[in-house]
Amino acid sequence: MYVCNCFGVTEAQVKKHAEDGACTPRQIASACKAGTDCGSCVRRIQALLGRGACPRRELVEQGEPVLSGLDEAA
Repeated sequence: MYVCNCFGVTEAQVKKHAEDGACTPRQIASACKAGTDCGSCVRRIQALLGRGACPRRELVEQGEPVLSGLDEAA
């Protein structure tokens, strides 16, 4: 089923990007442009992402650094 008709992005594609680490509609947009034209699909993308579906979000809730490795480079 299409989530974003403007760019032909399917529910399966959004879920795949989420599995690959996209945690927000903005990150999904960066991966596949969904939500960047008319915006009518953003709420559907949010629903697909759900709460707790992001490993990085869990790290934040635990107080862990989200972007590990960047502190070492600085």
